[in-house]
Amino acid sequence: MGELTRPFDSVLVANRGEIALRVLRTAAALGYRTIAVYSDADADAPHVHFADEAVRLGPAPVADSYLDVDAVLGAIRRTGAGAVHPGYGFLSENAAFAAAVIEAGAVWVGPPPEAIAAMGDKARAKERMRAAGVPCVPGFDGDAPDDDTLVAAAADVGFPLLVKASAGGGGRGMRAVHAPEELPGALTSARAEAANAFGSDALLLERLVVGARHVEVQVLADAHGAVVHLGERDCSVQRRHQKVVEEAPSPAVTPELRARMGAAACDAARAVDYVGAGTVEFLLGADGSFYFLEMNTRLQVEHPVTEEVFGLDLVALQLSVAEGQPLPFLPEDLRMAGHAIEVRLYAEDPTRGYLPQPGPVHAWRPPPGIRVDAGLGSSGTIDPAYDPMVAKLIAHGPTREVARRRLLRGLEQTVFFGGATNRDLLRRVLCHPTFVAGEATTDFLDATSELAEAPPLDPSTGVVAAALWFRHHAGDHPLAGRVWAHDIGQTVVLDVGDERVSARLRRTRKAILVDVGDGEQQVEVAGDPSSPRVRIDGHQRRAQVLVVGQALHLRWGGRTVVVEAHDPRAEAADAEGDGQVRMPMAGQVLSLAVVGGQAVAAGAVLATVEAMKLETPLRAPFDGVVAAVHGSAGQALPGGAVVVVVQPAAAETETASPEREST
Repeated sequence: MGELTRPFDSVLVANRGEIALRVLRTAAALGYRTIAVYSDADADAPHVHFADEAVRLGPAPVADSYLDVDAVLGAIRRTGAGAVHPGYGFLSENAAFAAAVIEAGAVWVGPPPEAIAAMGDKARAKERMRAAGVPCVPGFDGDAPDDDTLVAAAADVGFPLLVKASAGGGGRGMRAVHAPEELPGALTSARAEAANAFGSDALLLERLVVGARHVEVQVLADAHGAVVHLGERDCSVQRRHQKVVEEAPSPAVTPELRARMGAAACDAARAVDYVGAGTVEFLLGADGSFYFLEMNTRLQVEHPVTEEVFGLDLVALQLSVAEGQPLPFLPEDLRMAGHAIEVRLYAEDPTRGYLPQPGPVHAWRPPPGIRVDAGLGSSGTIDPAYDPMVAKLIAHGPTREVARRRLLRGLEQTVFFGGATNRDLLRRVLCHPTFVAGEATTDFLDATSELAEAPPLDPSTGVVAAALWFRHHAGDHPLAGRVWAHDIGQTVVLDVGDERVSARLRRTRKAILVDVGDGEQQVEVAGDPSSPRVRIDGHQRRAQVLVVGQALHLRWGGRTVVVEAHDPRAEAADAEGDGQVRMPMAGQVLSLAVVGGQAVAAGAVLATVEAMKLETPLRAPFDGVVAAVHGSAGQALPGGAVVVVVQPAAAETETASPEREST
């Protein structure tokens, strides 16, 4: 049987992506032998190449690799790993896995399994917190109550309320309910999501604190009884209970409130005999009252903002505590310096309901001047089997405003060409008056849904796109067979993002003359082809450019667009619409809402699917009749697979059997 703490000389990181690479780097800097694990999809990932050793776990699906306890334990034994750091997500808050690591003779870089179990069950955790004097949100947890019991209890809890999964976290199995009639449906969907994500469909109820902030406190505890807190992080900018922007310190927390919240967080840790790094999450009301939400018994995604303001390495401290060393400071030694803000850059499309964008990444280059935690190489793939986060961008400054400006600049200097990202949403959030004033609450993104809409293209985008497209393609595009005379010119029709641009182009010795309908404009392009300086009638700006096949990827004026020669055949195909409703990416069918022969209206939900941790409704493209239903609830389907076929109501077709077809 292993010990909870003891010296070790090697660290295995039971995770992937940016957190695996971040932990491995600190471990290597401290002289430990580093060990990575990987799935088939990650065989060439940066964290694998960085580590001294790496062990294959299994195929890409997490159940067959990163969540396979036996496979991870096999890697520990095979490499003789002295310690195991779980990162976040996957098995990081699995008490049974932590116990198995210790049983295998390795040191668990985390709290005791008993503390993980105590805080992992939200209902029982709140009982402990109440006993420890930590304020908790009014609610009802019971002992795995059924739906009827929860409906009856809701009247006492009061509306609005939250339905929450008793196990797990990260916003999974959580539903906001504003009226009694919404509750049964919320219970059904939350149970299904919780069972799928955590293996338990147990639910609880909590009063929804309207206009609240999500503020969490970082705690550290050693094996000698010392417990300290490292201030707070404000994580109020969220969508679907998933954090998007985090900062430290919180603009809403005064020194007096920080002391009270910090003391409560330390009490929470002591109540479960905590050891290591952990985070106690609170809801902070507008009146300064705060309530315990949960304790994350691991390192948080947003831990870098705390590191930046305290000048500490939390992973190094985790490893030191795991070796049995006392904390190297007293509470009075800790001082915050400046302000730090972090954003999560995701490969997702906010304009399409935050739909993940798996697929190849043609180019990725982090910006200079700020901290970037990423697990992606200069190119690679956003794999549909995993979370679509590209990187965390963290800016620190002497003031909040300096940190905000540095982060905005870093976002614009980031090079990412692949699928859509949430970069423009992040920029708009950072520029919104509510955020600038430090007044964002947990309902901020819901109240400003327009931030998810695509901002308008810069007026000069069409001109720049046409000039750069011609500069890169005139030599090898089919149009090159025509005459591109200096004084004759040529008209081309381009798709620039979602807009169509008809441009007449002429070339001179120094410039490209572009006319998109408002008269010719002179465009000069100079410098690195991937980041040229573009001058339009004397006004210079930097562009980001990448050519992939016949497509030109362009970052200009705060937007990223793909520029291609317009194909009228594709337009005709889109206009026809075949009624085949497909999987947006590889994933699982959660539920089917229709059967063959059923009449549906345009926009009606036909099925709900899940991919990359996101539930997505599939809707009818037009009024019609369901001609066929493919697959069944719980079935995994590849991206592009047809789930439902809808035909126009007037179409004379043979109605499909109501029996669902299996693919």
